[in-house]
Amino acid sequence: MFALESYAAVRRFVFVEGHSRREAAKVFGLSRDTVAKMCAFSLPPGYRRAKPPEKPKLGPLLPVIDAMLREDRLSPARQQHTAKRIFERLRDEHGYGGGYTVVKDYVRLSRARSRETFVPLAHPPGHAQVDFGEAWAEIGGVRQKVHYFCMDLPHSDACFVKAYPRETTEAFLDGHVSAFAFFGGVPLSILYDNLKIAVARICGDGKRERTRAFTELVSHYLFADRFGRPGKGNDKGKVEALVKHARAMFMVPIPVAASFDELNERLAKDCLARQNGHAGRYADTIAERLAADRQVFRALPAVPLEPCEKRSARVSSTALVRYRTNDYSVPTAYGFRDVLVKGFVDEVVISIAGEEIARHPRSYGEGAFVANPLHYLALIEQKPGALDQAAALQGWDLPEIFQHLRHLLEARMGNKGKREFIQVLRLLEALPLAVVTDAVTQAVQLGAIGFDAVKLIALARIERRPPRLDLAAYPHLPRTDVKTTRAADYGVLAA
Repeated sequence: MFALESYAAVRRFVFVEGHSRREAAKVFGLSRDTVAKMCAFSLPPGYRRAKPPEKPKLGPLLPVIDAMLREDRLSPARQQHTAKRIFERLRDEHGYGGGYTVVKDYVRLSRARSRETFVPLAHPPGHAQVDFGEAWAEIGGVRQKVHYFCMDLPHSDACFVKAYPRETTEAFLDGHVSAFAFFGGVPLSILYDNLKIAVARICGDGKRERTRAFTELVSHYLFADRFGRPGKGNDKGKVEALVKHARAMFMVPIPVAASFDELNERLAKDCLARQNGHAGRYADTIAERLAADRQVFRALPAVPLEPCEKRSARVSSTALVRYRTNDYSVPTAYGFRDVLVKGFVDEVVISIAGEEIARHPRSYGEGAFVANPLHYLALIEQKPGALDQAAALQGWDLPEIFQHLRHLLEARMGNKGKREFIQVLRLLEALPLAVVTDAVTQAVQLGAIGFDAVKLIALARIERRPPRLDLAAYPHLPRTDVKTTRAADYGVLAA
């Protein structure tokens, strides 16, 4: 402060009061050169160097340093040169005899010049960005990696997050369908990176060849699809930030849930709770700004898209259809037929000509055998010897009364009893397990050991009437002895 005040005093002494520079030098005790500089500049110019210092030792090696830095752009971040490593290579490989500081300064400036700068973007209402993230969760007692779908609305900063076992086509589609339902409308456009689920190929002119599933999604909901530059995550920086935010805020501590449905209910509540807060410099809440997005959203179609992957397949000789390395059963009557497989997030549905013939829980293992025992009973009835070795029936959790009925049938009828037992099992193709179980239990209690008895009892239960069994066919049933009524019999009542 004192130097600046002295500076102003000298200039006032010369220019306002009209004294010479020689007099100013004597009065203020300064050299004539200093007074001349003060008169030349209205403020102290500070330290100035007319020309950057020469680097006589480093100069010839600058192209070598630049080449090392260019190679680093293609190397993993943890295997790039530090300034010290560059200095050591210059010293050992090129005979550099200068100091480390000069090298460090040049490397710092060179890297700063090569860093990408960005243009601040405006985000009008009605647009979205989509990406996937990864985190760990404990589902059903098993700690596993989950893949969570993220949709961000950059204008309002509203978000939707949903977790899946894998980052698959059906998860991608289901995430969109769920997000549109969550927001109550369809964004005008959605920005993606070049994920393989959506982009089959990037053509030479920069155009994208879309996958069939993604094309169906766009056609159904009629939003505009946009893609960022390959490898440039900052093109969709909003959703990139959401992926990190969801992991840090929604997945810490590691979530524990009985199922994915329970976990996703929590995530939906977290997304709703976030709308009560503020984001960025805005005074309005996220929910208040979300209203502007919703005003320009497209209306939801009358029927949502089926969020599944569709594949053609052929039924094998063992009535199995393969989908993503796993085998799923169909009724044996459809052997060797061409079918359409629909892979949903939690189910696999198999159909022929639009008619559903099988539905199974989805398996995310490899080489799994997913079978419905009912699909094989018609064939086993023709080949009763396969009853105990049929793979589809292994581990079939039936009430113990069924096994008791089988023992009674085989004890009384021999091999015919095994076929009768298979016919009892086939009742499960048309009737609920609870009804058949009750019918089997009642038949055993009555001693009516046979398929016809179980069937009649089951049908009578559904029709809510007492069963009428033929005693000639079931000699083990207790017979009722009805006597002719006599007047003397009523004497007991008068006694």
